[in-house]
Amino acid sequence: MTASPQRDPIARGAGAPTLVQRQAEPRAAFALEAAGVHPLLARLFAARGVRSADELDDSLARLLPPAGLRGADDAARLLADAIAQGKPICVVADYDCDGATACAVALRGLALLGAPRATLRYVVPDRALHGYGLTPAIVDLACAPLAPGLLLTVDNGIASLEGVAHARARGIDVLVTDHHLPALAADSVVLPPANVIVNPNQPGCGFASKSLAGVGVMFYVLLALRGELRARGAFTAQDQPRLDALLDLVALGTVADVVRLDANNRRLVAQGLRRVRAGRLQPGLAALFAAAGRDPARATAFDFGFALGPRINAAGRLADMTLGIECLLTDDHARAAELAQQLDAMNRERREVEAGMREQAEAALEASLPVDADPPPAVAVFDAAFHEGVVGIVASRLKDCLHRPAFVFAPGRDGTLKGSGRSIAGFHLRDALDLVSKREPGLLLRFGGHAMAAGCTIAATGFAAFERELQRVAAEQLGAALLARRLATDGPLGAEHFELDTVRAIEAQVWGQGFDAPVWVDEVDVLAQRLVGEKHLKLTLRHAGVVREAIWFGRAEPLAARARLAYRLAIDTYNGRERLQMVVQAAG
Repeated sequence: MTASPQRDPIARGAGAPTLVQRQAEPRAAFALEAAGVHPLLARLFAARGVRSADELDDSLARLLPPAGLRGADDAARLLADAIAQGKPICVVADYDCDGATACAVALRGLALLGAPRATLRYVVPDRALHGYGLTPAIVDLACAPLAPGLLLTVDNGIASLEGVAHARARGIDVLVTDHHLPALAADSVVLPPANVIVNPNQPGCGFASKSLAGVGVMFYVLLALRGELRARGAFTAQDQPRLDALLDLVALGTVADVVRLDANNRRLVAQGLRRVRAGRLQPGLAALFAAAGRDPARATAFDFGFALGPRINAAGRLADMTLGIECLLTDDHARAAELAQQLDAMNRERREVEAGMREQAEAALEASLPVDADPPPAVAVFDAAFHEGVVGIVASRLKDCLHRPAFVFAPGRDGTLKGSGRSIAGFHLRDALDLVSKREPGLLLRFGGHAMAAGCTIAATGFAAFERELQRVAAEQLGAALLARRLATDGPLGAEHFELDTVRAIEAQVWGQGFDAPVWVDEVDVLAQRLVGEKHLKLTLRHAGVVREAIWFGRAEPLAARARLAYRLAIDTYNGRERLQMVVQAAG
């Protein structure tokens, strides 16, 4: 539906979530505890599928070896030859945090491994001007004023058929590093004609971690390159460059891209966090922590995902990602602080733009639904005033609000509509777009993405047809069970665990997509409640006979005197004093 701000924001959706307790396999929990894991953590890990303490070993030695990543060895040889021959190398970045960190890792890593800095440069697409990936226009941009000998894509390129062909026709070698799904044609995978492709999701790749972010793929290519250079005698195992110096950037990009935190990704993130907490972080990251008012000595994955990541992403959403990449590349602390402040200002502007777009989108949905009707199984919204750079984050907000797959479209500068979507568990968004394209040939001019996030371009007149076909596919694939909102919890929390050390022990772990942070459920008496900041509910509760403080962000409606609340524990610091606080997630 087309957005209209004439109605009140939508207040409907899938309703309050059903609280479902995770089940910890008793033998796994016992084995973890016997191996020395704290009993509470053992229970949490077992409920998330961890079966042995070996899976919790986050040492670098436990990382999957790069030899298992298809194309990594060939990429290493291609890069080693380019370095030896002094070929100019141009990195083609992407305009999100994963792409920005991957670009910084590539440039810093290649310099560490001996590539002269004068031979290294990068280009990054302008979201509105160039679109996504290695397009022919980006190839031409990379060739001005001097054509590189090698184009290296990071976090893009797997679907850039025309762009790669254009580069090869100009005599330029192309190395694609990506993690997105390849393009499809007639139900067959189509790969670009690159010299080498490194992507855990390409056909024939047996790498055990299919969830590597783009920055993770690039880091693995550097590991392979270091091995190749070592074999060529460039250095020995004792004096080889330390690539772990890049792991703060790898961790940031991995968390910000919301990829599944499998065991290998958790190791990458844990190692990055360890460096940050020890003060061994890039000047740009240190400046971003300062701009966000966060303490790097107490850094968590939450800081990467909700403080630093959005500030980097703001550059790609509202301008171009050059500002974010430069912040990650500079070694000048004063310059880093200046760039971080600019990114912080952009992020504030992004929030304002997002708030207005979200209000319009919710109003459009409210106006389109009959009274007391549930939303359709998928929603799509377009408004001519929407900003192309913010459609993805607004789609994410709508998805969270309605518990429905959601697409948001904005007009592109080329006269098309640019859409970004977010999905719910059980609905593979990229595959849904593929089905839409088959049923309505020509409707999708371009599309790509993942199960949970995807994007597409359609003609200016194609929105109604897209909305109809997306809802049709969703109606076929999403039953009532998948459309019902569920919140996985870890059950009740014993009163003995209500202490600051519990929170610190939990925060020291790596939590995120596919390895959710713990949420507890308990019955409480509501002793007092009041609104703060006009939209947050401040609560005084009695839990297990003890009076505790709590807050429910974004909740204005009062609670009954007795309630069953799902919550997480946090440390609230005020005037230098730390206190425990329950942060309510839901009631059920």
